[in-house]
Amino acid sequence: MTLKGAPSPFALLLLLVTAFVLVPDARAQLRVDITQGVSEPIPVAVANFHGDDLGSQDMGAQITAVIRSNLERSGLFRSVDPAAFIQDIAALNIRPRFADWRVIGAQALISGKVTVTGSTLEAEFRLWDIFAESQMTGLKYSTVPSNWRRIAHIISDAIYKQITGENGYFDTRIVYVSETGPQNRKQKRLAIMDQDGANHQYLTDGSTLVLTPRFSPTTQEITYLAYYNNKPRVYLLNIDTGQQEVVGDFPGMTFAPRFSPDGRSVIMSLAQAGNSDIYTMDLPTRRVRRLTNHPAIDTSASFSPDGQFITFNSDRGGSQQIYVMRADGSDVRRISFGDGRYATPVWSPRGDLIAFTKFGGGVFHIGVMRPDGSGERLLTQSFLDEAPTWAPNGRVLMFYRQTPSDSQGRGKASIWSVDLTGRNLREIGTPQDGSDPAWSPLIP
Repeated sequence: MTLKGAPSPFALLLLLVTAFVLVPDARAQLRVDITQGVSEPIPVAVANFHGDDLGSQDMGAQITAVIRSNLERSGLFRSVDPAAFIQDIAALNIRPRFADWRVIGAQALISGKVTVTGSTLEAEFRLWDIFAESQMTGLKYSTVPSNWRRIAHIISDAIYKQITGENGYFDTRIVYVSETGPQNRKQKRLAIMDQDGANHQYLTDGSTLVLTPRFSPTTQEITYLAYYNNKPRVYLLNIDTGQQEVVGDFPGMTFAPRFSPDGRSVIMSLAQAGNSDIYTMDLPTRRVRRLTNHPAIDTSASFSPDGQFITFNSDRGGSQQIYVMRADGSDVRRISFGDGRYATPVWSPRGDLIAFTKFGGGVFHIGVMRPDGSGERLLTQSFLDEAPTWAPNGRVLMFYRQTPSDSQGRGKASIWSVDLTGRNLREIGTPQDGSDPAWSPLIP
């Protein structure tokens, strides 16, 4: 198996400088409580970041477009049409005329400036509360020009956090399995992209079958399954350096490796003599520990973010259902009791929900429930929805969707995202078919 070059722009250091003093104001600032759901997106005016020369202006327009797209895709914001803007964009470097923005319905305004000089890109922005007539935040960033897209994601995260009070998720990446070829001879390669589908790269060449990539919650490292000489092996791959290592060769089949919250161990299923149980491996020592010992199939394990509990699916009750146990394998209890079969449980990074795949009534769903099994909600429905993965802020899920095969045996697998309301469902474009997405933590 050949590994492709690592996406070097993400290893570059970004220098962040607080550039502006916040303007105090007695009036309440704009704030969205996303825990209650948002029925109508907030109208936000995102003015093109201006520059003093043509190159800076072009770069400013590109950064602005990414910020607009990020905010709109979150489902929480709606961009006001720039054609409706009254105030001249260059004048925003001084102070907005708030009445001009209120009259076109904007509740918040983002303005900024870009300067490109040689090998340095400087981008500054300000977020204004239109009704409070105050600046909510303002920052300046410096990096190399090739890193402009990441600057846009970081600015988007700063805006998201200031208005919602929670961390954003735009400065992240998705690793997934890229699929090409006929259904019975699929070539499956590891691929990586920004959360919006940009900066797409392949990490393997397709000479071996790869499955179930999973990000470490603490580093830009993934674990995944690959078939070597027709036998499954668990690998670790550092995204930034391209360094790869084999976790180990195990007797029998290996399934669904996933990191612990501290990134120091991997939890997985090993099948021996036709029986699948859950094991952990300590990565520094390679010590393996068995957690379940049951004649049923136990698989798809995921830690709670505090590392105290594990969720997994099992057919020990007669059908495929979700269970929770303590991290040492004790106190196993079933938490799913709805009609249908449940699979691929994944604990939210916030710890408040478990996402899952559900099959019932001839269709698949992506859903969530509380760790005690209460509050089950189904967010999607289709011919085949599988493999949910959480954004690092625990507010958005990504998964893959398979369409039915046509008369030629061809179906489409694609990556989708949905928020916890279930209303903001969007497809993430990939060059070929895609499955098994895994969301990274925020990039350091």
